[in-house]
Amino acid sequence: MNIKSLFISAQEKSAGTLFISMGMMEILKRNLHRVAFFRPIIFSKNVKDADIVFMLKRYNLNIAYEDAYGFDVEYVENMISKNQINELINELIVKFKKLESAYDFVLCEGIHKSFLTSTIGYDLNIKIAQNFGAPYINIINAQNLTAKEVYENILIENKSSTCQGCTHFATFVNRLDDTKQKALEEKLKNYEFQTYLLKEIPELDMPTIGDVIDGLGAKTVVLNPEDVTRVIRGVKVAALTLDNFLDHIQEDDLIIVAADRSEIILGLLGTLYSSAYPNITGIIFPFDMRAHPNIQKLISGLKHFNVPILAVPTDTYETAKNLANVKPRIQVTSQRKIALALGLFNSSVDIQAIEAKIASAVSTVLTPMMFEYKLFESARLNKKRIVLPESSDDRILRAAEIILRREVADITLIGEEKKIRESYLRLGLDLSKVTIIDHLNSSLMQEFVTTFYEMRKAKGLTLRAAEDAMGNTNYFGTMMVHLGYADGMVSGAIHSTGETIRPALQIIKTTPDIKIVSSVFFMCLETKVLVYGDCAVNQDPNANELAQIAISSAKTAASFGITPKVAMLSYSTGESGSGADVDKVREATNIVKAKNPELLIEGPIQYDAAIDKDVALAKLPNSKVAGEATVFIFPDLNTGNNTYKAVQRSSDAIAIGPILQGLNKPINDLSRGCLVEDIVNTVAITAIQAGQNR
Repeated sequence: MNIKSLFISAQEKSAGTLFISMGMMEILKRNLHRVAFFRPIIFSKNVKDADIVFMLKRYNLNIAYEDAYGFDVEYVENMISKNQINELINELIVKFKKLESAYDFVLCEGIHKSFLTSTIGYDLNIKIAQNFGAPYINIINAQNLTAKEVYENILIENKSSTCQGCTHFATFVNRLDDTKQKALEEKLKNYEFQTYLLKEIPELDMPTIGDVIDGLGAKTVVLNPEDVTRVIRGVKVAALTLDNFLDHIQEDDLIIVAADRSEIILGLLGTLYSSAYPNITGIIFPFDMRAHPNIQKLISGLKHFNVPILAVPTDTYETAKNLANVKPRIQVTSQRKIALALGLFNSSVDIQAIEAKIASAVSTVLTPMMFEYKLFESARLNKKRIVLPESSDDRILRAAEIILRREVADITLIGEEKKIRESYLRLGLDLSKVTIIDHLNSSLMQEFVTTFYEMRKAKGLTLRAAEDAMGNTNYFGTMMVHLGYADGMVSGAIHSTGETIRPALQIIKTTPDIKIVSSVFFMCLETKVLVYGDCAVNQDPNANELAQIAISSAKTAASFGITPKVAMLSYSTGESGSGADVDKVREATNIVKAKNPELLIEGPIQYDAAIDKDVALAKLPNSKVAGEATVFIFPDLNTGNNTYKAVQRSSDAIAIGPILQGLNKPINDLSRGCLVEDIVNTVAITAIQAGQNR
């Protein structure tokens, strides 16, 4: 039987229902285009349900909020009190079936334990899942239970659900310590039902600056948008003198201090620039006060000031009490927590086994989100070492944390360890798992200098010039890749394309069958991903070079799951035009056909005939590529660069790239205006390329 839905239910409070829903949705969105999220019962129709809002926004689900839930607690209690439970179930089935018929898959999240009343019992979850015909996912919170109690709960819950006609899909045991996990692994060795054990990660249960702003209605005095994700590990009240208070601050503390305690504020600012003291997460002023204008002026003049300052109307005591009641949440903006949670899920769960159990029809659509999730999963399954030589850029550090938390790749940063550590702690990041190499003082330097000198001395390179080159982080990083100390490199956030590619051409060099380095962009449109080449490197390639670009681009497309159908673009289609530009494209097409006769390729062809089936029928009715092209090869850089930018800006397409191709080992370039998510995607692509090369 094909599975078109799943029902997720938690036995205990704070079991991580949203966390499991996220992990399952990631799997679904990698494979299916139209996925719905449905909660049969929410707390109140007058208050937006946080889980629904999160899932709709995070995963860009094409479903109205009103269609994503059945009824609220008040309505359900009323129906049950009237002994109309069957009518209630029938009404829920109608809503559910409407979604099931309109979407590829429906992921359901059951009643929260906090919603249960004397009228509404936990068994209602099982009854709903049974009537939906949705396989059942059970979540158990192991935090306050012994290993024996957890094991007994697993047996009881699974027996209860299966006896009532539910199909068991998986059990997730969450919030385990090492001792409980080992004990449960032993007890569950021959257990018939699939059970996944997930460790407790304290940070997921810690509030952030964003939670404080929302929970206390705090006003922002100083706040960079990205700092709302900073974690609060403790709260301290500055009631002592400065010299005594400094002994008590700890890493990631939120400090409550009166705004007129200028000496405390100055002391806290000093700790930010001192390696002898921890980095606090933020400062909060009670009584809605503000610091003295001179203190504000001092703060505004500080470079790289990354500590949020908030203000609340309550006094110091009430502020401390209110902070103790702030609930940690995972919000759409909680990128750091999301990355940490998904990293835990992916490392603890057999993703392929879950995908195999979901026998729903596979969608032929490939959305940007599906493509991105496929990238992450492919990289995670064959983890590689990627070197990032631009450690002075905050975007690189933020991206590195996400990559490490999602276990996409292992990361090496190049630079002075002390400076890098100070930078990431100042940003409130956790890069404890990163490898840092101070290239200027590295034991690898002599090997790299000698290797580079031997490679280039015939071209006039002196030993001194080789030493100077290896002092450059791009050259050092490229040599790491060449000699196997890293599997790939990503640069370009602060360097030009030339500064990234030049070391690669001199050290990595091109593959034996390709004599030209070129690039592609993955153009992620609403329902498909296209490959554009070359839009970044070669200004005016000749016919032979254009043919090599086409072959490289087709290989790149295929390696990322895109069936290559290559369109060699020109202002003319088929035999209708002539001239040097058209002849170049025609000759390049013939070269590709001679070298790769099995490759589907058409050229010269105009863009409209390549992508639009109706135009294709009129211009090239017998073509296997026209109207269905997935790889678009532009005749020159001017055309390619302008076209990709026009498509990107006019259709809200996501452009991932440029991705370099033709090198023996992967080196990839970033735009100097890149965002953190651009860096993360490029690192994932580089890691996948490295796995394919190996």
